[in-house]
Amino acid sequence: MFAMRYRILGPTQALTPSGDPAALGGARLRALLAALALEVGRVRTTEVLIAEVWAVDEPPADAAGALQALIGRLRRTLGHDAVDSVEGGYRLAADRDDVDLYRFARLADEGSRALADGDPDKAAALLDDALGLWRGPALADLPDRTAPAARWEARRLDARRDRTAAALALGQAEAVLPDLRALCAAHPLDERLHALHLRALRDAGRTAEALAAYEALRESLADQLGADPGSELRALHAELLGAAASPRPPAEAANSRPSKTESPGSRTPARRPHRPGTPPSDGTAPTAPPPPGNLRARLTSFVGRETDIHSLGETLTAHRLVTLTGPGGAGKTRLAQEAAEAAQAAKAAQPEQTTPPVPPEHPTQSDTPWPDGVWLAELAPIAAAADAAAIADAVLGALGARETVLRGATDALRTTDPVARLAEYCARRRILLILDNCEHVIGAAAEVAEQLLTGCPGMTVLATSREPLAVPGEVVRPVDPLPDAAALRLLAERGAAARPGFSPADDPVACAEICHRLDGLPLAIELAAARLRMLTPRQLADRLDDRFRLLTSGSRTLLPRQQTLRAVVDWSWDLLDPRERAVLARLSVFAGGCDLTAAESVCADPPAPAPTN
Repeated sequence: MFAMRYRILGPTQALTPSGDPAALGGARLRALLAALALEVGRVRTTEVLIAEVWAVDEPPADAAGALQALIGRLRRTLGHDAVDSVEGGYRLAADRDDVDLYRFARLADEGSRALADGDPDKAAALLDDALGLWRGPALADLPDRTAPAARWEARRLDARRDRTAAALALGQAEAVLPDLRALCAAHPLDERLHALHLRALRDAGRTAEALAAYEALRESLADQLGADPGSELRALHAELLGAAASPRPPAEAANSRPSKTESPGSRTPARRPHRPGTPPSDGTAPTAPPPPGNLRARLTSFVGRETDIHSLGETLTAHRLVTLTGPGGAGKTRLAQEAAEAAQAAKAAQPEQTTPPVPPEHPTQSDTPWPDGVWLAELAPIAAAADAAAIADAVLGALGARETVLRGATDALRTTDPVARLAEYCARRRILLILDNCEHVIGAAAEVAEQLLTGCPGMTVLATSREPLAVPGEVVRPVDPLPDAAALRLLAERGAAARPGFSPADDPVACAEICHRLDGLPLAIELAAARLRMLTPRQLADRLDDRFRLLTSGSRTLLPRQQTLRAVVDWSWDLLDPRERAVLARLSVFAGGCDLTAAESVCADPPAPAPTN
């Protein structure tokens, strides 16, 4: 007979001895269990539990009685012996290893020790088990989780660093680069993470990218902290500068694996690198590394638009400038990334050529349409008044190509014009560049796109914008709202993530109403799904008349303008000039939309400018 097990690394769950989740009911009951499990085996006073369960609400008049009632409900669900009553409070009767949070801590500590002892295989297995326990944010059901969760999120980051170091020690540099890029973006001032990123690029044979990454980090530290990189990063930089003169072949990096006496991230070749045209010494077939790029792994599933992905991929291989247009929240960015990756992978999946590989200096048919990678440049953070130079500088940063001074370089070899430097960098490369969120810098983005397309014959540009770039040769693809079935599926998946066990089948009419009233916009549906944690579908549907106050629970890692529905609309409104705002104000009399004739009836005469305040 197994004991109850408790999960608080994500939505709170209690697993019965058979492994099935117990029906915990409402949010307060889950918050109470999370508060008890956080200090499993220790007494939690009545006052502390009340403060944690009602952290964001006014406690009831008889808070102690309300807490006692919740304890009674918890015992009926978990068993009377699950919670002990002791003087002054309550205690969850369980072993520390019965709570995923403490099991994670034990496994992570063991993995860290194995790594320090020079056993990366054992470390990787232990750390995979530890990190696999996470199903979402720590203590997700505590109303005020910020302080207690911060410690455990930091422990999780430590474990991810150790897991990456183990992978580097096992010669898996190329495989960990996507995760490392995402981690460095999420923690831009974490020097230990950036050191791992530089080591991974070094071990993958990407010395130039590593130097560019160091330069970008140095600038970031100087701008934000007024500080220089630490000693570890400076030592890595010196090593990379030395390696730039005689770069280590990527195959050697991929085949390297340190002995158990070496420190994580150090390099000792296990065998000589394979040379193209000769069979590998160990009899295995050589495998080419994946194309470079900076697209991050997505953290959620992609729902719907399967036909759009296929047709957009075909368009990208036939045209050099494609622009996805649509309202805010329509999913343009996600569709662009999914279609780009699918098009790249579809070509790579075709049968391999039997001819020997040809060096990049002599281009021939490649296994992918863009052998130099798919790169995304995020333009949303750029000021609306930015010129083409600012756009080009952002693209250079996304490509990892901002100027890094190598030994022997002279000023005569460099240009100070970012647009010219970008065109020079891309001139002989075959790249798919995603220019994301062009609408507020539409003129500058169009100028850069046109210069790149005319000066870089191997480049394809995929733009996302709320209006076309209006560049010759542009193919415009509107991104429509999700159809009803796909919208309902998106609500189902995101709703189940917010509230385990949620299904639209429980109230299909209300769920369909939610999707319809939100016009099938993916962002709006995801914001609504987050509210299902506290509201039933019917309660949510009934409150959509006040949707701008209701839909405010977006991901904290999104851009500010994507975190609430009002922010999405405000961003679009701010992009309009006074005449456009006046026209839109007149069109607002048509609550359900209108045709051209109706629009002309209210907008035919020159409108007066709308107030700007």
